[in-house]
Amino acid sequence: MKPIDILLVEDNEGDIVLTTEALEEGKIKNTISVVKDGWEAIQYLEKKGDYVGATTPDLVLLDINMPKMNGHEVLKKIKSNPDTRHIPVIMLTTSSSEMDVMKSYQCHANCYITKPVDVNDFLEVISTIENFWISIVQLPSTNKNR
Repeated sequence: MKPIDILLVEDNEGDIVLTTEALEEGKIKNTISVVKDGWEAIQYLEKKGDYVGATTPDLVLLDINMPKMNGHEVLKKIKSNPDTRHIPVIMLTTSSSEMDVMKSYQCHANCYITKPVDVNDFLEVISTIENFWISIVQLPSTNKNR
């Protein structure tokens, strides 16, 4: 199985550490890039500013409640851009609001996961994401130099 590139869009340092450690300990080799706000995520995906040489991710893990641009705004930009709309986006957030769930799917999120509060449960969710989205699902092939 080929390694995949994951973009984690998250502003909470604790969640960044837990997510990256869980993914690094997983069965599948992957590269994880982290950006801490929505505006930075768009810069990364559009390869602008500090991210001119960035790799197009195979998968995006996107939080909703972030500074500069929230996750819904980022999701809309990702799914409206022909160069990025093929990238699966997993909403990974603390919000369990029905409005946030509905808005995410209306903006074409590929799935919505509410982060558990318990650390062990959180690690299990990340493992499940890896098992399903990396081991089972066939992701679209991307031209890494786009």
